[in-house]
Amino acid sequence: MIIAERKPLEEIFSMVKSFKKVLILGCRGCVAVCNAGGEKEVATLAEALKLAAKKAGQEMEVLQETFVRQCDPEYLEPLAEMAKDFEAILSMACGVGVNLIADRYPDTLVFPALNTTFYGANLEAGSWEEKCRGCGDCILHLTAGLCPIARCAKNLLNGPCGGSQGGKCEIRPDVPCVWHEIYERLKRLNRLENMKQIMPAKDWTPAGHGGLRRRKREDLLAR
Repeated sequence: MIIAERKPLEEIFSMVKSFKKVLILGCRGCVAVCNAGGEKEVATLAEALKLAAKKAGQEMEVLQETFVRQCDPEYLEPLAEMAKDFEAILSMACGVGVNLIADRYPDTLVFPALNTTFYGANLEAGSWEEKCRGCGDCILHLTAGLCPIARCAKNLLNGPCGGSQGGKCEIRPDVPCVWHEIYERLKRLNRLENMKQIMPAKDWTPAGHGGLRRRKREDLLAR
């Protein structure tokens, strides 16, 4: 799941303070699950913006809408007409949604209301933790399902560094060393032979270092 958090109100208001009619557009996808951009958050931001505008002595009409998703073109189709009625759109989706709106509606001003942070898991209500970096070259079959790219502070591929002590990372005493966890899990699963495999230098091209990433499935493309 993509994890995001709302930008500070001051930053958001600075983006749209020169406009008199603004649409806040929420998303019922990942950002709704992590309580950053769903209908409730849209309503909260709308009221906050109205108060900020009033305090600044400005006129601003703030309207609200929430789509099923902002990362799929079919759900953005209503914007073709809606966008004409607004001077700017504040997207409460992840950065993918902001990009897609900008791509499809080049004459529409769209601004991000959220900071997109990482791919994570919901540990408990109100708590998320990064589990995947989306590097495009998955090695989880060798590391017992635990990702050293996302969960090691140094992205090490061949065991822990010298700073790891007592199963903890040197960056903070409350952060577990993922390589310690990998070792213990491989041991429990009788797969310690995986630790003997020397991983080569990682090819970071699939992670986006070669430019814009795309993927196509010929069997799914419309003919």
